Amino acid sequence: MVLKVFFPSCCSSADSGILIGRWISEQNSAVILAVVHFPFIPVQVKQYLGEVQRVTKVSVSVLGSWSNSKQEKEESLSEFLEDLGTIFCHEPWIQISKEGDSKFWSCSVLQKHSKNPQEEEIILVYYDQRKVMLSHLHPPLDTAGPGAEDASKLSAIFDTVARSQVLFMTDRYDEGPIKLTHWQSDGVEASIIVELLKQASVPACMLLTLLLSLHSHVFCRVLKFWPLSFLWSKLSTCEQLGHRLQHLQVISSNKKAQNQNQLMRKANIFVSLLIDVALGILLMSWLYRKNRIGHLADTLIPVADHVAEELQDLLQWLMGAPAGLKMNRALDQVLGRFFLYHIHLWISYIHLLSPFIEMILWYVGLSACLGLTVALCILSDIIALLTFHIYCFYVYGARLYCLKIYGLSSLWRLFRGKKWNVLRQRVDSCSYDLDQLFIGTLLFTILLFLLPTTALYYLVFTLLRLLVVIVQGLIHLLVDLIDSLPLYSLILRLCRSYRLAAGVKFRVLEQQDGKPLRLLMQINPLSYGGVVQTYRLPTYSCYPRDSWASLCKKLFLGELIYPWKHKGDKQN
Repeated sequence: MVLKVFFPSCCSSADSGILIGRWISEQNSAVILAVVHFPFIPVQVKQYLGEVQRVTKVSVSVLGSWSNSKQEKEESLSEFLEDLGTIFCHEPWIQISKEGDSKFWSCSVLQKHSKNPQEEEIILVYYDQRKVMLSHLHPPLDTAGPGAEDASKLSAIFDTVARSQVLFMTDRYDEGPIKLTHWQSDGVEASIIVELLKQASVPACMLLTLLLSLHSHVFCRVLKFWPLSFLWSKLSTCEQLGHRLQHLQVISSNKKAQNQNQLMRKANIFVSLLIDVALGILLMSWLYRKNRIGHLADTLIPVADHVAEELQDLLQWLMGAPAGLKMNRALDQVLGRFFLYHIHLWISYIHLLSPFIEMILWYVGLSACLGLTVALCILSDIIALLTFHIYCFYVYGARLYCLKIYGLSSLWRLFRGKKWNVLRQRVDSCSYDLDQLFIGTLLFTILLFLLPTTALYYLVFTLLRLLVVIVQGLIHLLVDLIDSLPLYSLILRLCRSYRLAAGVKFRVLEQQDGKPLRLLMQINPLSYGGVVQTYRLPTYSCYPRDSWASLCKKLFLGELIYPWKHKGDKQN
């Protein structure tokens, strides 16, 4: 049989002593957790292992002996280490020794109480105890049990190291009777800043929870009134604020994370909020420096006038003979004057607000302290307000074009002796008299000859509307990128890739006849694409809700196109 010994690489330079760990009989494997140095009292070692076993629920015992011949000069040490097998009584008894300056190690197994001892092939696997402990490839601590050992051969190894955390909380500076060597034997990993933040996070979370409960109790009732509820559902800024409030509720929740994914989600949300607010403060400091808001307000009015003049020139071009097309003169003049009047109203509206634009921009710039995403959403809403006349043109043209398309389709069914059955939602046969066919022919002819003029206006204003939608879409994509990108996971993948492990791989270190096969177990990290796909945060908006075929169908039929569909944060 093959005996697998998992040996921590941090113990390769430890002083001679005994090996403590867990024996997994189903896999014929031994997981070495630490080395106990001389001098020690066997009774105290047994008592200590009993306490560890009671706390961790892991059957920790003395598995064998460890000899570092480079540091020991007594020849009787090897015989003494063999005699320890009779005191601790573990079968089999593993003996690992380091042969001076040589890179070769010797590993043997003693089976004193076996009637038919068999020579076993030994595989010595080195593993980084710190990376295995923090890789989270093992089952969660609250769900780890006897059933977890059968899930995978390696999961039992990772689970053993993870559940033995109490064993690693003692270092060489402790004044206890037992001295151990493990991954934290030089000092337990800790940070004063982290501990202070943990202590300060409790009152901060309580205060934040109180404020959020007050908000949900007061503001949610206020937003139930019709004008406010309508604005809250239509403005991107309100949607983003609601999304951030959900994030704050997740962070301030006193409920402990049940698994690694929930913990990473909280960390990603926290880092995303910090970076978002930091970028917003940088933007705010840039805006209020060198009177940039005043320059922006002075530039906004001429730009609006220039856009209005371009639209007037476009309408004058459409009221003539655009691209040599023959238009219906009467309908063309009516539509052109109607839209020119709307542009005149728009210019008057802009000049009426011109004395207050700088003050409005000054207060809007303060909202950047809530985050860069909030500032971008406000920019999207400002674009929607400044291009409201284009939206009105698009709605008028789309409704008129849609009315003619549906009228022509209904009259076309009349010529074929068909009609639309509203109750059964299908096309049925129908007989029409001569007067109905005559009136239908006249209406069909009128609508057909007026269609090119209406279609041209609809096409032009649809292209203008799509241009505005594309600009707003790019802003929303940037907001979604900031909201959904798992920044903490990506930083963790860059700095400590073993924390986001996807598996393990083995590398051969030594393979020689008469010597144990030595392997090095390494952690395989997740790829960057896998990190983004696994830990990506949900967002409140997404790409257009319709496919390209459905979008083209809507454009042809003249149905209204909405730029972005809000779906809400449905993930926990």
